Amino acid sequence: MELTTNYMGLSLKSPLVASASPLTEDLKGIKKLEDAGAAAVVLPSIFEEQLRSEQKDLFYHTTQGTYSYYESLTYFPEMDEYRFVTEQYLELIRKAKESVSIPIIASLNGATSGGWVEFAKKIEQAGADALELNIYFIPTDPDETSEEVESSYLEIVEAVRATVKIPLAVKLSPFFSNFANFAKKVEQAGANALVLFNRFYQPDIDLENLIVRPSIHLSTSHANRLPMRWIAILKNKVNLDFAATSGIHTSDDVIKMLLVGANVTMLCSALLKNGVYYLLQLEREIVEWMQEHQYDSVKQMIGVMSQEKTPNPSEYERVQYIKAISSYKI
Repeated sequence: MELTTNYMGLSLKSPLVASASPLTEDLKGIKKLEDAGAAAVVLPSIFEEQLRSEQKDLFYHTTQGTYSYYESLTYFPEMDEYRFVTEQYLELIRKAKESVSIPIIASLNGATSGGWVEFAKKIEQAGADALELNIYFIPTDPDETSEEVESSYLEIVEAVRATVKIPLAVKLSPFFSNFANFAKKVEQAGANALVLFNRFYQPDIDLENLIVRPSIHLSTSHANRLPMRWIAILKNKVNLDFAATSGIHTSDDVIKMLLVGANVTMLCSALLKNGVYYLLQLEREIVEWMQEHQYDSVKQMIGVMSQEKTPNPSEYERVQYIKAISSYKI
């Protein structure tokens, strides 16, 4: 049974990729993931704010009046709150490339264009096999148009693409007025793949202290419905590979994503809950399903249930909504 797949020109032994998490933040964890069967690992992100701060660009603007207004003390994390300093990050890439045989995918997280994207070149020079660009931006200005929001994303992609030659994946949220059109623009800007979708971690309120606190909840399989739909719709409409992320917990989740057109699936919450050797169980169950359904390879499976391959393409659009509402009984 052939489990290999191609992702952004990288040949992977299976579609099971460990996404960015505490499990991928050090060499010990990366080695353990390789031993457990991960086909590649995505490192945690280096953040735009961190790079700007290290370049002293952010320091000036965020410290003016700091001690006059309490709120400004917590606008951005202190440097020791980030997982890495930049040189440590580059050293992790170098050591990982020396120690494991699976691809190492670095990650940059940003929201605006600027000089911070030059760090992508250092990532490439350190030996990363690919780069995942995680654009995390919540537009809140009522005077900013959707076209301006899209332009800000594309400027970042174009700047990074101009900086590196290694494969480039872009991790996006689904919040665009026409996601299919925007996916095409991201392709034109130089991306090789889309990672669908970014999770916007929602804030919570501490009622005792009346402060806003970060709130992180691990995903469930239900979260994969959105990327499943959009990968199915976009497959072969754009010349991009697809990584399905968020809500990949079971072998069924993996198989469904492959069938709609994903090249790889990225796991985080499932490995945090079940341990890294859960990958072996997933791989075994995928092979069993393939044998039962007479598939010889993962490549043979990819996209067979994409929108263009289904007898009724509207199942991925409005008709699905109508059927779902009509089928619910009290």
